[in-house]
Amino acid sequence: MARHMNPSSSTNKTIDAIDRKRERERRFMLRKARDNAAELAMALVQRLLDHHIIETNSDQAIRESMEKQLISMSDMEEFDMQFKIAPIRSLTQDPNLISLFITQYIIEDLIDHPNIQDVFGDDLDVYKAVDSILSKIRPK
Repeated sequence: MARHMNPSSSTNKTIDAIDRKRERERRFMLRKARDNAAELAMALVQRLLDHHIIETNSDQAIRESMEKQLISMSDMEEFDMQFKIAPIRSLTQDPNLISLFITQYIIEDLIDHPNIQDVFGDDLDVYKAVDSILSKIRPK
């Protein structure tokens, strides 16, 4: 009797392999973000100031806030992270999950920080500035 090949089985294996790869990449980036939070926060705030994305009266307070976000992301549930980035998920092709999260944090939460005077630029401008720093922790 001839063996029947189920094409959906091979498709499922491919999808599962892609999912496993993305999950490994996600865990790696979250670990790197947590381990290098102070350096990344400093570079990130400096980039945001240089590109005139944020205006603040205390860059130290903003650095501490960014560092706290970078550290706390590794403890978040996947659902919470996906819920946070949902409004801007389609902002760019093959987005960096951490860059999306920090972009949404800047747009939605950091704007209410007492030391932030204003946030300038559209979502893509903010994402590009953030990703120019955080893309360094993304595996090749």
